[in-house]
Amino acid sequence: MHALPVLTALRRHLPHATLGWVVESSMAPLLNGHPDLDELLVVNLRTWRRQLHRRSTWAEMRDFFLGLERFAPDLVLDLMGNHKAGALAALTLADRRVGVARRFRREPSSAIWISESVVPRGEHSVDRALALLDAVGLPHEPADFGGSKLLRREPAEALDKLASTEGQRLLIQPGAGWGNKRYPPESWGQVANLLQRDLGLRSWVAAGPGEEVLADEVVAASDGSAETLVAPTLAFLATFLRRARLVMGGDTGPIHLAHALGTPVLCLMGPTAPETNGPYGDREAALWHPLPCSFCHKRFDGSKLCLTALHPGEVAERARLLLQRAAG
Repeated sequence: MHALPVLTALRRHLPHATLGWVVESSMAPLLNGHPDLDELLVVNLRTWRRQLHRRSTWAEMRDFFLGLERFAPDLVLDLMGNHKAGALAALTLADRRVGVARRFRREPSSAIWISESVVPRGEHSVDRALALLDAVGLPHEPADFGGSKLLRREPAEALDKLASTEGQRLLIQPGAGWGNKRYPPESWGQVANLLQRDLGLRSWVAAGPGEEVLADEVVAASDGSAETLVAPTLAFLATFLRRARLVMGGDTGPIHLAHALGTPVLCLMGPTAPETNGPYGDREAALWHPLPCSFCHKRFDGSKLCLTALHPGEVAERARLLLQRAAG
């Protein structure tokens, strides 16, 4: 999500270039059919590492490497700054492999894989990614996520669900990849209850694959103010993100997707810092409780005090302010 402005800028300034993107299979639907991309090179590294004994794994790896060889890029931008992205960049055999300088990388030793380094501008992940365009000689411009180009095909079942929904809704995204990025479900339920009581707005609680129980816990704590929204695909979820009055959640992909689509968001932050990972260009859209251990960037299985210290009333109040701002 934070790298999307790089793609938009490359296509705007280099309209005749052939652009490809190496992406994990879980996020490939976000870029599939994107009008600025010529080729999507899909990897499944997490599964491949666990299933090296399977023939299907080796067949998928072979197909990927053949696709990479066929694409044969002249320039590679390492947007992640770790060994995974650096090694993939090196496998292209491109002479120019550009990444941020060693001291700014997620994994500093991964600088061995790149041939050119760039000192990033700004703190945010978006600015750090855009800084790599200095190596291409492109001008500094405001970040453009190209929201209108993302997930343009809306599933019929999502549109049918919308048609059966009365009134405008908020959307709560309770899941996240890290347990300590998840605000407690009972607290989300209280937030939904407060916002319906004060504003008359009900909430959808999004449930991606494997998140159904978590969403149901939020709904159970909402005292009838919310309902579970089972979202089997990213395209299905995006249909509702576009139309929600406000999307609330932790520092997770759907929040940043909603922000890119132009929907107001409220991001509750604890282990990651708003200056580097919050909704880009909108400090008011992030809410956090500062502690000496805040923004540790460490992964834990459950919520920690940096999130649990945020009172539902405080979250609901910030949501009200953001809704008022969006209303003009």
